[in-house]
Amino acid sequence: MQTIAEILEAAKAAGSIGAAGAAWQAVEDGTGLEAVRLRMNQTLAVMRDSIKDGLNPSLRSVSGRVGGQAALMNTPAQLPRFGMLSKACAYALAVAESNACMGKIVAAPTAGSCGILPGVLFAAQEEHGYGDDALVDALFCAAAIGRVIALQATISGAEGGCQAECGAAAGMAAAALCQLYGGAPEQAAHACAFALMNSLGLVCDPVNGLVEIPCVYRNVGGAAQAMAAAQLAISGVPCPIPCDEMILTMKDIGDAMPQTLRETGEGGCAACPSMCGRG
Repeated sequence: MQTIAEILEAAKAAGSIGAAGAAWQAVEDGTGLEAVRLRMNQTLAVMRDSIKDGLNPSLRSVSGRVGGQAALMNTPAQLPRFGMLSKACAYALAVAESNACMGKIVAAPTAGSCGILPGVLFAAQEEHGYGDDALVDALFCAAAIGRVIALQATISGAEGGCQAECGAAAGMAAAALCQLYGGAPEQAAHACAFALMNSLGLVCDPVNGLVEIPCVYRNVGGAAQAMAAAQLAISGVPCPIPCDEMILTMKDIGDAMPQTLRETGEGGCAACPSMCGRG
């Protein structure tokens, strides 16, 4: 399953992208479905713990610039304002802050974009009561999508900009959320394509070379993008550009980006006077 088209073909027989992904992984590992699902359950547990750790109001990174901000979003006064989006954004920021503060996270697909997928899925679980088994299925869906992006393009900010990290994570999360809501495999692919479309050109410009600013806040934006993309697809709106083509478009844009905007810390937010001491 090296393209989205191949994933969709496998999903016809398996019933969903998640089921196809789990079956592929079992064959790849030479084990059974039970073993790969157990491992994915362990991954889910790490994601859950990273949200809890990141919501600690006392959390601070070594630089002191990151930490305690997700806790500000996760209050009874703030959470009701934007519904499920409030939780998804707070949780995405929590995981990203946990990573910046040297906590244990799941790279999904990278450390810099680690908050988007868990943020969206755990917010959906709390809002709608999905069980962990359903979230595991959704994670297999996300993993299958992420693998194709990595194979056909890149998930490296240094190679393709943040569109390859937070953009890819948003695509994975959008597809996973679509599956969680009972969408067809084709709708999950449309959701991924929409999320990638709306993230094209996102540069990688870490201040001081740290995965802190603007990285942690882009996880919040990525969670919102994922939810919007899933809403489009689950409502029956098809993406006019096939997901495989969108992935290759992302690669072309990444290849065309100047080096200063690909994780060198020399351009974008990293070059702002207030951030680089020029002010």
